[in-house]
Amino acid sequence: MTLVAHSDLPTFELLSRKGHELLSLERARSQDIRELHIGFLNMMPDSALQATERQFIRLVGSCNRIAQCFVYPFSLPELERSDQTRDYIEKHYSTFDDLRAHGLDALIITGANVANPDLSGEAFWTPLLEVVRWADENVASILCSCLATHALLHHAHAIERQPLPAKRWGVYPHRLADVEHPLVREINTRFDVPHSRYNDISREQLEAAGLQVLAESDTGGVHLAVSPDRARIVYFQGHPEYDRSSLLKEYKREARRFLADERPDRPPYPENYIPQAAEALIDAAWRKPEALETVLDEQVEPLLENTWGDTGKAVFNNWLGMVYQLTNLDRKHQYMPGVDRDDPLGLRSSSGE
Repeated sequence: MTLVAHSDLPTFELLSRKGHELLSLERARSQDIRELHIGFLNMMPDSALQATERQFIRLVGSCNRIAQCFVYPFSLPELERSDQTRDYIEKHYSTFDDLRAHGLDALIITGANVANPDLSGEAFWTPLLEVVRWADENVASILCSCLATHALLHHAHAIERQPLPAKRWGVYPHRLADVEHPLVREINTRFDVPHSRYNDISREQLEAAGLQVLAESDTGGVHLAVSPDRARIVYFQGHPEYDRSSLLKEYKREARRFLADERPDRPPYPENYIPQAAEALIDAAWRKPEALETVLDEQVEPLLENTWGDTGKAVFNNWLGMVYQLTNLDRKHQYMPGVDRDDPLGLRSSSGE
């Protein structure tokens, strides 16, 4: 998809400097090419807001060049923010009211930090459901990441996420559970995905509610699943959007917490992520903690590998291609004429369900 730099969002300028292809709004308006309008509900905390914004917009922009993609970040006023972040959101983000008035073809929803085991007690719960209920009737497909996945599964199917014995943190090998679904067609049948979470929803819980699992890991759990209609909601438990250094940044954060006596133990290494040579460097650096972050930035980061990016792009490309085929030419309407919203891809009827 060709990403359109339709606003002064700093992420557009950053991606352009890094060599990503973007169209100016003027050039986009001169081309007779189908557009896709994608909402991006960013619920991440201040410290991760712009990084998450960049990661997801980059994934959209890394897909093929079938259509022009307009991505509209927005957030929820009920989320606790610093004044600086509120100013950033007010300057660069859309409002849900405006997006609802103009219509969208698809919606991406990020994770969020939570304080309560019961998600319905979070400040974002009611406004999030307002967005989801509208999107369920008006966009071709919703893609959920991490905490958003748990929230929507709780809302739509009363599925309760289960606490893990310890944080699932690292890069895990996955395999496809259904190679024929359009979302995973022609991608690697085995691939890696980063995970970073304290709670899990299992294959058994998903299948009992009628959802279809598309990718899972023996050690990382289910990564990718779709709603019972097979298209309208896509659920990620993992993080294909992560940068090569995202887990390293999380490790640095936990190391700072340990040094500040905010956690009792030195953080473990994210699984299957830190090479053995890098572990030796970090172990040595812990003897002089004041030098730890310098070692992580200058010596460890260059040794890290990204083993998930291409597959993440392929799944996003397939998702946007699916949206492109299903969505109405008028973005105020959900589907093309003749599309069954209870079976948009015709997969359930063809399988005799």
